[in-house]
Amino acid sequence: MSHNNLKSLYVDELRDLYSSEQQLIKALPKMAKAANSNELRKGFQEHLEQTLQHATRLEQILTALGEPVKGKKCKGMAGIVAEGGKMMSEDFDGALMDAALISAAQRVEHYEIAAYGAVHAYAELMGESEAASLLQQTLEEEKQTDQKLTKLSEQINSEAFDSGSEAKEEETRPRHKTAKAGSAN
Repeated sequence: MSHNNLKSLYVDELRDLYSSEQQLIKALPKMAKAANSNELRKGFQEHLEQTLQHATRLEQILTALGEPVKGKKCKGMAGIVAEGGKMMSEDFDGALMDAALISAAQRVEHYEIAAYGAVHAYAELMGESEAASLLQQTLEEEKQTDQKLTKLSEQINSEAFDSGSEAKEEETRPRHKTAKAGSAN
């Protein structure tokens, strides 16, 4: 697509975000299923509901602009989702899997925060106040999700560290031979 003005870039970025949200709608249930922490699982399920709303908002904005909702696949999000999928296929247990899932989820959130920040700025500059309001709402929700993940990671990362430390201690603990009953040692 040839971009000769800000509006064409704006529309292209909106479509890119729509593709991102569609990819997340497919990925979040898998992440929820892989989560060990009930709180993390619940967080992924809640964010899925928000993500559905984010996609609906983008549809509203594109429709109001008289633009088709379809667009090219967001390769950036595809890469982030693929990395998250790779993490889920690793042999991580318990809190370590949850720590990996949070890491993957925060990559998603940071990508979305950057993208929504840009399109929000475009909408404001072009006087698209209703779209700017919808985009600001989504941007704030993405930031809140990132903050929730950060808070949750404090506990989960600590649990992952502790479980890893216990395993390491067990591996490095000297093994003592037990004396046989009746032997002189």
